[in-house]
Amino acid sequence: MASILLSLNTQTVLPLHTKTRTTKTTLKVLRFSHKLPSSSPFYCNHDTRLHLRCQTTTGTPSTADFAVAAGQDRLRKVPIKNIRNFCIIAHIDHGKSTLADKLLQMTGTVQKREMKEQFLDNMDLERERGITIKLQAARMRSVYENEGYCLNLIDTPGHVDFSYEVSRSLAACEGALLVVDASQGVEAQTLANVYLALENNLEIIPVLNKIDLPGAEPDRVCKEIEEVIGLDCSNAIHCSAKEGIGITEILNAIVERVPPPRDTAAMPLRALIFDSYYDPYRGVIVYFRVIDGNIKKGDRIYFMASEKDYYADEIGVLSPNQMQVEELYAGEVGYLSASIRSVADARVGDTVTHYSRKAEQSLPGYEEATPMVFCGLFPVDADQFSELRDALEKLQLNDAALKFEPETSNAMGFGFRCGFLGLLHMEIVQERLEREYNLSLITTAPSVVYRVTCVDDDIVECSNPSLLPEPGKRRSIEEPFVKIEMLTPKDYIGALMELAQERRGEFKEMKYITENRASITYELPLAEMVGDFFDQLKSRSKGYASMEYTFVGYKESDLIRLDIQINGDPVEPLATIVHKDKAYSVGRALTQKLKELIPRQMFKVPIQISTACFMASI
Repeated sequence: MASILLSLNTQTVLPLHTKTRTTKTTLKVLRFSHKLPSSSPFYCNHDTRLHLRCQTTTGTPSTADFAVAAGQDRLRKVPIKNIRNFCIIAHIDHGKSTLADKLLQMTGTVQKREMKEQFLDNMDLERERGITIKLQAARMRSVYENEGYCLNLIDTPGHVDFSYEVSRSLAACEGALLVVDASQGVEAQTLANVYLALENNLEIIPVLNKIDLPGAEPDRVCKEIEEVIGLDCSNAIHCSAKEGIGITEILNAIVERVPPPRDTAAMPLRALIFDSYYDPYRGVIVYFRVIDGNIKKGDRIYFMASEKDYYADEIGVLSPNQMQVEELYAGEVGYLSASIRSVADARVGDTVTHYSRKAEQSLPGYEEATPMVFCGLFPVDADQFSELRDALEKLQLNDAALKFEPETSNAMGFGFRCGFLGLLHMEIVQERLEREYNLSLITTAPSVVYRVTCVDDDIVECSNPSLLPEPGKRRSIEEPFVKIEMLTPKDYIGALMELAQERRGEFKEMKYITENRASITYELPLAEMVGDFFDQLKSRSKGYASMEYTFVGYKESDLIRLDIQINGDPVEPLATIVHKDKAYSVGRALTQKLKELIPRQMFKVPIQISTACFMASI
């Protein structure tokens, strides 16, 4: 057994064996009598000093102490067979961020004094709303059967609007923890994320969280997962991330059940960019997963999509803060800084390879995100137009689902027409622009893209009502439809079916998942869902229902343009495209609201709604 000579502040000299604990004090190394084995929890690759925190009892170190001590040396290389890349997928508010926090703490990646709730959620918006918006990566070190393992966690959001972020995380992993609330059971986004993981051939480990709650029913939820998703839950892990129950079992399951990356270190370099952001001092910082080959500091690298080359000034790992290393090889996850000044040169989904030894084929990357909701963003101060353009470009760098193009309005001047994946996505982007880039913005009402077939057989895509061709020039208008799946307790089935019917929904099917929970599927126009559909769904089900939607295509509808005229002049930004049957009710609601908002004058100011069919005024 190895022995170390140590000294107390009182200059008392005593021997200390690696498996013996003494009084609770900080000890200073004077001399090593024998080199410690690398598997020891007190091993350190610095040969000058070693500080140990010892307890007052005697015996062997606990598993938690062992893990924390091992976690300090996260930069040590391990064989490729000992690397595990995994993510956590869950419905919103099922405890995903809390579980990630506990994994970081249990592996010693984050010290207890530095720990805070939602550690990986580093944006103020994420903390205020209690949701994850951006994916984050963290490298952890764990010891299993006296062997060191490198665990790369890529955290994912849970809301339906950020499913694109989830797809990027899944492409960089071999396994996933499926976290399900033991009191709530399977929700809509749980299903959607599982299907994404299965498409990527990931090993899925079911985890039942919040088993410490009085209303937890782990056996019922296990049965629900097996019936609804088809996953075997005989070895599902029961845990409570808040109380720290079952965390060790999760770490062991990751090592045992998640397959290691393929050993392709000898092949030409191919690294997949899954995220990036703009640093004002270092330029574009790229987060990537090395699929084949290896990359060293100082290498000349080549971006295959943008066809640009740079020198890798700095490479490192995220643990969770950036830590520099000299080399990364196949299977590892890290970051890259190469003084990239143009945000267009390093796009998410691009493949990084060596300039001198290029890979023959780039990696598949990601499917192009299709914006579902559009709105206009205009600066309050016209002088901020160029700042808004730069801010959108930088934001688009780590949010590839954001699309924008210039737009001019007679009322609001120069701005941008922006496309988003959903209403929450739109709200988050607006708040980030205002907070992070110090902009004051005006946002127009959200709308969707319509497809117009003209009489000369030309097809025009129209995201702005003011661009809609005149009635005499168009043959038909098609609008986007989505398939929406609502999961609800059986008591609220009638209320939710009524809501879908009011929004021009077409009933598809209803099935009982369990005795008390049902799944209702409708197809309805996206324009009807863009408004307050989600709020109404939560209100009518008292918060118990959840929803997931997917785009299914375009269908022809009887649509007209609704114009607003104030004092005889048309106001184009207020124009909307509505269904013919709802034109009068929507127009009347708009004019009533404008009557309240427009200040009183000494003369009459007529507010009118008009379409090709009728005109009404107030």
